[in-house]
Amino acid sequence: MLSLMSILGKISLGLIMGFGGVGSALGVHAAGSAAAGGWAREGKEGKPLSGKFVGLVGMPVSQTLYCLILFLMMAPYAGVAENGPVLFGIAIGVGLCELYSAYAQGMIGGAGVRCLVENGGKGFGNIVVAMGVAESVGLFALVTGILILNSNVMIKAAETAAAIAP
Repeated sequence: MLSLMSILGKISLGLIMGFGGVGSALGVHAAGSAAAGGWAREGKEGKPLSGKFVGLVGMPVSQTLYCLILFLMMAPYAGVAENGPVLFGIAIGVGLCELYSAYAQGMIGGAGVRCLVENGGKGFGNIVVAMGVAESVGLFALVTGILILNSNVMIKAAETAAAIAP
């Protein structure tokens, strides 16, 4: 029979991917909706459609990649019940940071599309820098998750599990 701690470890794998995926989807939605509106306006005005918008729409996807990296690093630990609570904490803490980071990126990207459409394409670099600031939250969360996985907390849990294993 699975213990609650063991179940938490397994659930954590789904949670980390779920948070990253939902965040990226929300971010792409926010930026993509604005990009579609920007392209419609450019087309109506007879202007060529800006390819810069595609980059702004795609940037929030990186948080799903960060969560996939953590998923792959967490998976070997998920088989040890004692690791469950720590993995759950990583999934919730890092996952929420990734979700909001991707969403914030998408909102900035959407506002950036509107900025580019309304001012003749000026300011792209500033928009990318602003999106990079939101990206840094996701990177810091990824690094924190990796540090926890490589910390004494996980080593002690693994040692405890090994010591009590039959």
